[in-house]
Amino acid sequence: MSEITNIALDAMGGDNAPAEMVRGAVDAVQKEPAMKVFLVGRGETIEKELAKYQFNKAQIEVIHASEVIETAEPPVNAIRKKKDSSIVVGMKMVREGKADAFVSAGSSGAILVGGQVLVGRIKGVERPPLASLIPTEKGVSLLLDCGANVDARASHLVQFAKMGSIYMEHVLGVKNPSVGIVNIGAEEEKGNALVKETFPLLKEEKSIHFTGSVEAREIPHGQTDVVVCEAFAGNIILKLYEGVGAVLIHKVKEGLMATLRSKIGAVLIKPALKATLKTFDASEYGGAPLLGLNGLVVKTHGSAKAKEVTNTLIQCVTFKRQKINEKIRKCIQADQLSDE
Repeated sequence: MSEITNIALDAMGGDNAPAEMVRGAVDAVQKEPAMKVFLVGRGETIEKELAKYQFNKAQIEVIHASEVIETAEPPVNAIRKKKDSSIVVGMKMVREGKADAFVSAGSSGAILVGGQVLVGRIKGVERPPLASLIPTEKGVSLLLDCGANVDARASHLVQFAKMGSIYMEHVLGVKNPSVGIVNIGAEEEKGNALVKETFPLLKEEKSIHFTGSVEAREIPHGQTDVVVCEAFAGNIILKLYEGVGAVLIHKVKEGLMATLRSKIGAVLIKPALKATLKTFDASEYGGAPLLGLNGLVVKTHGSAKAKEVTNTLIQCVTFKRQKINEKIRKCIQADQLSDE
């Protein structure tokens, strides 16, 4: 039997907590027998939701945490003061080895601060990036950093490229993944100061398959497997991506329902259209891991529903089975040795 992956899930985080968190956990354990989920939060509330479902009792356990960190709270103060919050309790479980991963749809700031302060960075990792899978014409690409480090340095982006390559190869199965840096043109001499400084460093890095600059319009075409940038640009790309995708899906559905003829056509193309639109559903790809920590921390959308929670929990199992943290640690240690 496969080794069990223990996951602490913030049952109180997000717009749809705790109902969708609990439902997602139940669906996940029914799909993946080698998983145990610890639902962290207000015990009585969680137990009331759990009572609605049938599941293997050995695979889900409730861990009581009396406090909740709200989205608007200052992250550093919240982590420091709310020691019995679902986020702090869940992350401490990872730090103490009681859980392999922590998943939350709660406060992004608190998750980023808590990940670094409570779980801690792998020795040698300068800044942990948030890495999000985005749909493309060819499948998916990994965008990082998409929210953690707004003021990044060139050395940070080089580490992002290395960690992103490891993730794409061992979690997604992409051999020798291509890496591109977000830029305003294909020419090497273009870009801001950060891009101009980072480009030659990526070009010289032998451990990655660097293919040069990638313009924003080429990202949806899947020009590169790993898309590297600092978090300001990355978050804008991600949010615009999600917004445009939602509008296009809405417009397609609206157009198909406009006339009797289009409605008849919609019936004929429904199976193919449904399969195509599914590839642009963010919930299909799970959450965004904060790469480079001593344990796995994954941020899901604040609006996450059960399907996204389920996919994120299963994503954590793959992360552990492929020993992603160990591979990142080995990569960073090798860099440190080469610099000595």
